[in-house]
Amino acid sequence: MIIFISDVLNQDALSRAREAVAGLSFEPGQTTAGWHARSVKANSQAMPSAGLRVLQQRIVKAIEAHPVVQMSALPRHMAPPLISRYGPGDAYGCHVDDAVMGTPPLRSDLSATLFLNDPDAYDGGELIIEGPGGEEAVKLAAGSLVLYPSTSLHQVAPVTKGERLVAVTWIQSLIADEAARAILFDLAQAKQQMFEQAGKSPAFDLLAKSYANLLRRWARP
Repeated sequence: MIIFISDVLNQDALSRAREAVAGLSFEPGQTTAGWHARSVKANSQAMPSAGLRVLQQRIVKAIEAHPVVQMSALPRHMAPPLISRYGPGDAYGCHVDDAVMGTPPLRSDLSATLFLNDPDAYDGGELIIEGPGGEEAVKLAAGSLVLYPSTSLHQVAPVTKGERLVAVTWIQSLIADEAARAILFDLAQAKQQMFEQAGKSPAFDLLAKSYANLLRRWARP
């Protein structure tokens, strides 16, 4: 399941994020790639610094606070985002994200790309995600986020002009099983819509009970 979420960062937050990025130093992206992905990764990533840590904290807070992220991902842990920059000729070939990463170790259930500049700022650079129905090319407005299963093969198409700027992170969900997460996401949306249309009712209570009991059954805190 691929989920598109707009306005994770508003214009003020985007402006502050871009100002922070302008003050960061960058290094070749291969330094953080797994051994099997290193040969196909050609971009730049922000080097560790106090400024990067502050920016990472802001981004994590914004992502975790978004209601669609809460409903769809049910996040337990989130990795500090990588700030990645792609200039002309940069790309990231086909790969799958590491299953376990970081210290303490995090199981990557969901991958997330947060776009920090607008699609008209660069040519190419689409995030291409492989799924059962084929490939999906993703290039979203600044401040928007795409969530997709970390089990997916994916790549970043070559940038031919301009600069692509993104924050990339990974989420360990309370629910390891992707199908179970999809069921809970559907139920959470139905529960919200029912409450907005008719308020609290016996039918809403039954739906809320079923959601809570499935979450209780599947969650691994």
